[in-house]
Amino acid sequence: MGINSEQDIEANLQIGPTSLGMVRLFIEAKGVEIPMDFEPEEAEEIAEELCAAAAQARKMAK
Repeated sequence: MGINSEQDIEANLQIGPTSLGMVRLFIEAKGVEIPMDFEPEEAEEIAEELCAAAAQARKMAK
């Protein structure tokens, strides 16, 4: 499976700060829970990558 492979899987995504000063992405799908913790700087880099990918996707959709 890759970025461009479509899958019919439902998942929940929660994003928030932890009590230890980390940013957590929490993914839950089909009974699997994946907590992913990032330093705030790493989270900002991920946010920038998401924004860049959204901009590229908008261009491709036109």
